[in-house]
Amino acid sequence: MKNFEYLQPSEVKQAAKALADGNGVRAMAGGTDLLDLMKTGIDRPDQAMAEPDLRTIKERDGVLRVGALVTLREIAESAVLRERYTVLQEAAAAAASPQLRNVGTLGGNLCQRPRCSYFRDDDFDCLRKGGDTCFAAEGRNRFHCVIGGGPCYIVHPSDTAVALLALDAKVMIQGKKRRREVPIREFFVLPEDDHERETVLEAGEVVTGVEIPEPQPGDRSSYTKFRFRESWDFAVVSVGVVVPGGGSVTDGRVALGGVAPVPWLVPGTEAGPDRELLADAEPLTENGYKLPLVRNLARRALAELLD
Repeated sequence: MKNFEYLQPSEVKQAAKALADGNGVRAMAGGTDLLDLMKTGIDRPDQAMAEPDLRTIKERDGVLRVGALVTLREIAESAVLRERYTVLQEAAAAAASPQLRNVGTLGGNLCQRPRCSYFRDDDFDCLRKGGDTCFAAEGRNRFHCVIGGGPCYIVHPSDTAVALLALDAKVMIQGKKRRREVPIREFFVLPEDDHERETVLEAGEVVTGVEIPEPQPGDRSSYTKFRFRESWDFAVVSVGVVVPGGGSVTDGRVALGGVAPVPWLVPGTEAGPDRELLADAEPLTENGYKLPLVRNLARRALAELLD
């Protein structure tokens, strides 16, 4: 691993300034993803930065605010989230392993880089690393996307992003000179728009947290995930569902993970258990199995919520 300097700014604006002004500075969050990239030589920053304290969960004025440095364990163990924002609590509880949930953060989970084996292997100069080829397109693509791909076919690895998409959350972003809010459905970037980055974060910007609208009485939600290793693994396919109290299932929100380069929102009119959730899917040579898998997971999640 390349030697690097560790920075500890005391406030968010200082962190944003360091990201904007310093060449080769990276926000570290819990470090579970960045350090892995540094060990393999995929990322070689001169400086790694711990963001200031953003580790609170607060409800106020009809909005729940979760700081970017709240750990996945804290989300998974939150009584407020378990009762009122179940889909997010269950997504955090399903992420990674207990050891990683102890240090992994919400902000880091949202902003982690792709888990594509070609991207993570320094021997492959893939499209996302500045090369001219997506090796998954004609190679081993069992875990790659079935919709929204091209020219790169990654899937976004975040569990919490799927839950937050189902909850219609906003991502709070601090830059060197301004603060902005971005609906989470607009936070992630499709490869057709920019195949070298995953989010709309600009130079000098850092995620400070998310805001989630207060659920209405009777709202129900859940998160379910299929993975090959039950102990811990990234989702092959995941489903986050929010069903409104007193409404029909087609009024709900269904978000999918493991199927697209971004967390994928299913239009409300297609959310019913008998609808085809990925009607425009174009599976690659090895991942067509994801279509019946996501359909069955969604049916199970909806049936449990409506029981």
